[in-house]
This record gives sequence, structure tokens and C-alpha cells, in this order.
Amino acid sequence: MSGPGPAYLRIVEEIRTRITVGELRQGDRIPSARQIRQEWGVAIATATKVHATLRQEGLTRVVPGTGTVVAAVPAAPASPDTTAPPRRRATTRESGRPVSRQRIVRAAIEIADAEGMAEVSMRRIASEFSVATMSLYRHVASKDDLIVHMIDAALGEQAFPTPVPEGWRAGLEQIGRAVWAVFNRHPWLAPAMSITRPQPTPNAVAVTDRVLHALEDTGLGMEDRLYVHLMLFTFVRGVATALEPEAEARRETGITDRQWTNSQEALLRQVSPAESPLLHMALQDDFDLDLAKLFEFGLTRLLDGIEAHLRPAAFTPGR
Repeated sequence: MSGPGPAYLRIVEEIRTRITVGELRQGDRIPSARQIRQEWGVAIATATKVHATLRQEGLTRVVPGTGTVVAAVPAAPASPDTTAPPRRRATTRESGRPVSRQRIVRAAIEIADAEGMAEVSMRRIASEFSVATMSLYRHVASKDDLIVHMIDAALGEQAFPTPVPEGWRAGLEQIGRAVWAVFNRHPWLAPAMSITRPQPTPNAVAVTDRVLHALEDTGLGMEDRLYVHLMLFTFVRGVATALEPEAEARRETGITDRQWTNSQEALLRQVSPAESPLLHMALQDDFDLDLAKLFEFGLTRLLDGIEAHLRPAAFTPGR
């Protein structure tokens, strides 16, 4: 970009003008940090500074699952001094409370919920609090450390109903649904968690312990119980990994998965019986690829399989 003044202020002025003239209306999404980077050819740090400035001026707000939207329309075009930082408005995070690890983690979760994990950075979070990036490292050791705390905080939101349901199947079903609900609230969470190198957070350990207790009266050894836990978690997490790409697609295009499927219906129906007769039949029958339905179907079949494994008749002599 060319012209006087800091690049981020010139971008802020352009977006502010779009809002003022009605090109962007209240509730409309503004360009994401990645879109700003592509459209104006600036670094991601500059793009995140644009977002922070617009929020500080009260022009935008973050809506979880949607992104950053126009919050208010200025009464008249602004004419800022592009050689000096913009005048700041008071925000919740600028209320004078000291920065803490808990507030940093909460800010990171809010960004990830609204804009995706790719937008979470130490620099972006620092801009939310108007502090130097390095000051955050007094509270979190690294970006990886921050992600571990985010995972723990997100999992800790789920309060399991009491009393614990009777029977292993009811117990595992409750746990599976609870974890699925957390993944839906935080689409970034499933991809952030690892199966082969699990993050040992207290709330993740609590989920594991709950599964092991649910299987206590099944006669399974501890190793088999751990495998059942991993199998259940792998299934729920596997379906949930599709949530973040879908949320990103909605943010970038404004089109839901159902709207996209409907737009592609004509092309899908062009599959001929000769190419794939069974797929052709399924498509003609208005098959609906819905993640919630897939989860329900898969969870039931998974529990059916465990139940068959636990029945004595399922074992052959000598095994």
C-alpha cells in the first residue's frame, strides 16, 4: 500500500467509510484478518491491529460463530489524524483490571470461537488488552502453553449431570454427548486436541476418569477400558473436526452447509445409475449429510459394538 500514515489506520479509514456510506450495514461481517491481508497486501499483525482499532472505536463487535460484524454506524464520516494513534474508547478489557492468565485464555477462546484458531496469536491477544506482546509471557509460557490452557478451560465448561447414570452404556452415552456439546460450542477444540500426544489437562483427565468409572462393572481390564475411552473420544473428535472448517466456510461466504448442499443438488443428481447405482439411489432419496445426525448414528452403533463385545456369547473358547 502507498500513502502517508500507518497502514493499519488507512485500512481502518477505508472500512469506516464503507460503514458510513452504507456499503457495510449494522450486523454485516467486516473483512476477516485473512481477507484484509489478501485485499490490502499487509501482514497478519497489521490486519489484527485493524480489527482491534475498529472494536476500540465501537464500530464492530465479535459474534461467536459468525465473526466480526458492524456494531454501529457513525453519524458522519470521520476525519482522523492519520499520523497519530486513534482515540480509544473504553472497553470491557480496558477497564483497568490487570491482565491475568485467566483473562488471556478467555480472550483467546473468544477469538477462536468467533474467527477460528488461525486468528489466535500472542500479538492479537496483546492488542485486545493494549499491552506489549512480550508482557503476556509472564502469564503463559508459549502459544502451545496457551492452547493447553484453552483446551482445559473449554472442557471445564461442561458440567456433567448428577447423579451418574446407572449402567456403562448410559454412562458412556452421557459422556459422548457432553463432549460433543463442548466441541459444538468451540469448533476449534477438536482439531486442537491430540490422540497420540494428548494434552494432560485436569479437565481432560477428568473425562478419562469418568469413562473408566463407567466401565468399572463390565469386567474389562484397565487396558481395554482405556481403549474404549480412546475409541469413544476418537469417534466424537473425528466427527467434530468437521465443525471448524464448516464454521470458517460460513464466516467467509455467509452460506450454511444446507444452503451449499442445496446449491450443489443439481450437480449431485447428475450421478448416473451406470456410474454408481447405489449412490444414485441415495441421492435421489434426498440424503442429508448432517453432522448431528452422523454423530447420533455413529454413537449408537459404537455403543452397540461395545455391548456385543461385552456379551459372553461374543467370545469364542480359548480367546
